[in-house]
Amino acid sequence: MTANKKIKIALVDDHQMFLDGMISVLSSNALFEILFVETNPKQALVKIKTNIPDLLISDISMPEMNGLEFIKSVKNKYPDVKILVLSMFENRQSAHNIDGYLLKETSKEVLIETIIDIVQNDKKHFGNGEIIKNTFNFKKSILTDREKEIIQFIANEYTSEEIAEKLFTSKNTIDTHRKNMFYKLQVKNIAGLIKKAIYLGVVK
Repeated sequence: MTANKKIKIALVDDHQMFLDGMISVLSSNALFEILFVETNPKQALVKIKTNIPDLLISDISMPEMNGLEFIKSVKNKYPDVKILVLSMFENRQSAHNIDGYLLKETSKEVLIETIIDIVQNDKKHFGNGEIIKNTFNFKKSILTDREKEIIQFIANEYTSEEIAEKLFTSKNTIDTHRKNMFYKLQVKNIAGLIKKAIYLGVVK
């Protein structure tokens, strides 16, 4: 695309505060135009039909629809759309279907430079980390102490509401931990979570 043309961006993330921050950063730059913002990936697929962006910025760990499935669906239907993943996790399985991967703690200067490089210069950006292909480096240390505690409760058949009450927190917080553990351990359901936790020695 030409250097003087605005870069059209779509933002998809289930954390509204993160989206608000992204809107603030991107809308202040004359190079960018935000086409739409969405917290639900399924709704984002609907919006993309009538608002095709140059760049989709998304997370991998999201409810309703797995982020990897969402990205694959976008690439299959709109192969020219560039995709930049912003995540809390340094580990990632593959660079397949994406054009960049940055941590959410990345500075706005690096974010802006990366967006321009991906869209205008057709380059790939994956931060400083190594892309992990084919396998995930599973270690017990990948889980936080709180996540290990929550897995123990899940293994003992406690519901999210019951775990929240035990840990003096909200159900939404527990659900967020659960979602993050699914992503970290690359599982799709509770059975897979427990199986992987047993393998790691988190659950005896």
